[in-house]
Amino acid sequence: MSIEQILSSAPVVPVVVIDNLEDAAPLAQALYNGGLKALEVTLRTPVAAQAVKIMKETVPDAYVGTGTVVDKATFEASVAAGADFMVSPGVNDELLALAKCTDIPFLPGAATPSEVMKLASHGFKFLKFFPAEAAGGVPMLKSIGGPLPQVTFCPTGGISLDSAPKYLALKNVICVGGTWMLDKQLIANKDWQAIEALAKQASEVK
Repeated sequence: MSIEQILSSAPVVPVVVIDNLEDAAPLAQALYNGGLKALEVTLRTPVAAQAVKIMKETVPDAYVGTGTVVDKATFEASVAAGADFMVSPGVNDELLALAKCTDIPFLPGAATPSEVMKLASHGFKFLKFFPAEAAGGVPMLKSIGGPLPQVTFCPTGGISLDSAPKYLALKNVICVGGTWMLDKQLIANKDWQAIEALAKQASEVK
């Protein structure tokens, strides 16, 4: 399993924050039923790593990965949780060294040409472009694609249902990351049917 296979599974990767562990299974099922096959669970809450395990059991055919992998602790927590992939908002030398010691696909983040060049020199062909909108959005990615056509991106950060197609139209974009299908009120109300409908809408973005 490669990061390319995972990112190719759907046009949108939902970036999931789990506050309540009881939401993990029904939320994973709703997103998967809606057609989103790769789920990124951010390690920003105390229950996140446990949620990854539950989601993997609930939807075994999905790719359940971790996000906000920023240091050795979050990297090791991802491995222990059985993450199918890991995503970082940026990169540092510690993470680069750790990534070389595991078979788990790793998607490091970059926001500038220098960061892209550094990661490309370490063999990374797929990167997270973050924070997408704040870092220049579609024009920035288009510009980076000129001198660095060998790198493909999953832009994340501030992307909406309306702007997603503009990113996906770029040659150097494989998918986008987003949160718009994870309406907090719907999750609080446990309206999994509505979440599934939003996921389906996201899975059909072109």
